[in-house]
Amino acid sequence: MNTILVKKYENIPLNHREIYRYMGCSHPDRQIESLTESCISELLPTLSCRVCYTELEVTEEGDMLDLSFAVVKSADLKKNLRGCRKIILFAATIGLGTDRLIARYSRTSPAKALCFQAIGAERIESLCDVFNKEVSQQCRRNGFFTRPRFSPGYGDLPLDVQKSIFSVLDCPRKIGLSLNESLLMSPSKSVTAIIGMGDTPCEHEKENCIRCSKSDCQFRRI
Repeated sequence: MNTILVKKYENIPLNHREIYRYMGCSHPDRQIESLTESCISELLPTLSCRVCYTELEVTEEGDMLDLSFAVVKSADLKKNLRGCRKIILFAATIGLGTDRLIARYSRTSPAKALCFQAIGAERIESLCDVFNKEVSQQCRRNGFFTRPRFSPGYGDLPLDVQKSIFSVLDCPRKIGLSLNESLLMSPSKSVTAIIGMGDTPCEHEKENCIRCSKSDCQFRRI
């Protein structure tokens, strides 16, 4: 049985530009900037940034991928993992604080609720970026090259793969992350993903957005 490791993070640098992008405001005025700073100050003390992860083998079986925790048919993931023998499977969350603040302000201050949504989105993506960078650096020291992280729901990878991910990572016990029958995660500002480990550099260094067909995703960067 693979070992499940857990990491906690604090003081992850903020990317204000990303926050404003999630708010749909590329050129914020002083009022929006002031609101954002106020929400940041209220939100940051509530965060609990955690990641659980494990290393697994991956093999191709015809048009199927055996990921050790599940066998899936996904041309997009197969392309992402081309040349990989191993993967890092991980789940990340920033905790329930963001959800609670969104719920609290959704009726009394929709602007604040939107702002908390945007900050939460930036926080979980930044957490994943930091973890991804650490994995990439460790892999390079061990002679491997990583691929861009790939999540259930990207391209043609079915969302119901989440069930297998939660089972193998034991997300509820490890980081307090749960999955309901509709495949929605709680806390909502959470991510599960696969990072491929190959012997050669990645052919596609840019983000998965280039290859993903989900054009209405709030995390889309192009």
